[in-house]
Parts: sequence; structure tokens; C-alpha cells
Amino acid sequence: MNARVVHVALTAAVSAAALWCAQPVLAQAPATLTPQDYIAIQQLVSKYAYAIDECTNRGYDYADLYTADGAFYTSRGGKVLGRFEGRERLAEAARGGMPDCKDVPWAGIVHMLVNHVIEPAPGGATGKVYLIAVGLDGQPGKVEAQGRYDDVYVKTPQGWRFKTRTHVLAANQQEVSRGSPPPAPPKAGQLDTAPSAASPR
Repeated sequence: MNARVVHVALTAAVSAAALWCAQPVLAQAPATLTPQDYIAIQQLVSKYAYAIDECTNRGYDYADLYTADGAFYTSRGGKVLGRFEGRERLAEAARGGMPDCKDVPWAGIVHMLVNHVIEPAPGGATGKVYLIAVGLDGQPGKVEAQGRYDDVYVKTPQGWRFKTRTHVLAANQQEVSRGSPPPAPPKAGQLDTAPSAASPR
């Protein structure tokens, strides 16, 4: 009888130890994405380019590609230059800081996002994609590589959204692209009164 009790106790102890050892393995299981997740994230990124180019609904269509507490940042050399956090600030960023979409400083430019890489991550996914701008300074054929976007995506009841998007600017790149020809330099003795844009795209 005693031997049987000891055997049962040892079996229970071994089972408990095995279960305890298995717990960290389960907790560390890698994040995964389904094929549909990859497609939905790619669609989100494509919609971003159109939202910037077309600036619909005073920029709020762009803002709604983010979570309610989402944020857009610009950075260079590891230093954050601009912060646009929350829906109102994101819509402002989509308008280039202007009151209305018709005055967006990059009007006429087409933004192309290429070589998109998506990686599963705890809580969602991360991504990176190159930014190419076409049609700068009112010249349809003028093309410029403008760094890349580093992204954090999360899945919401409304689908995949940006949690954060950081524009890592290329070296010597202006924060705001100009879609119209640059203003003529002021004549001698004349002050330069051209407005300067301060919001990213």
C-alpha cells in the first residue's frame, strides 16, 4: 500500500514538473500571421499612399488608417523631428498643416511605396517600406528617393491599422516635398515672403 502511494505521488510530481516546464515554451510561441493578414496589411499601406496623394475628407480619411491613439513621426539620424499623435493631429499632417486639402504643399506629387516587408510581432506586426516621390517641383518626371517608413500594425475590430508610422528621412531630404515649381528668388532689395510648410507628409 505504501509503495503504491509513493508511486502515485512520484507520478503526480513528475507530471506537475513537466507541465511547469512546458509553460515557458507555450508563452514564448512566435507570433504568426495568416495569408489574409499579410494581404490586409499590404492594402492598408496602399491606402496610405492614396490618402496622402488625394487628401480626402480634410485629411480624416488618412487619420482613420491609424488606431484612435495612433501616431506619425518623422526622424533623421535616429532623432525624432516631428510628432503627430491622435486623430486631429494626424488629419493636420495629411493636410500639410494647412486649413484645407486644396492647399497641401505636395499637391501633384505621387507617392510610391515599394519593397514592403512585413514581420509578425507580439500584439500585431511590424513593417518597413521605401518611399519614392514622383513629380516634385511641378516636374512630372522628377523622382526622388525619400527614405523609408518603419511601421507598427495592430488588428482592430475595424481591421488592421497603423499603431505608429515613422518616416525615416533620407540624407539631405526636406521634411516637406513641394509639388509646384519653386518660387523665383527675390530680387535685390526685396524680402522673401513665400510661406514655409512645417508638416510632414
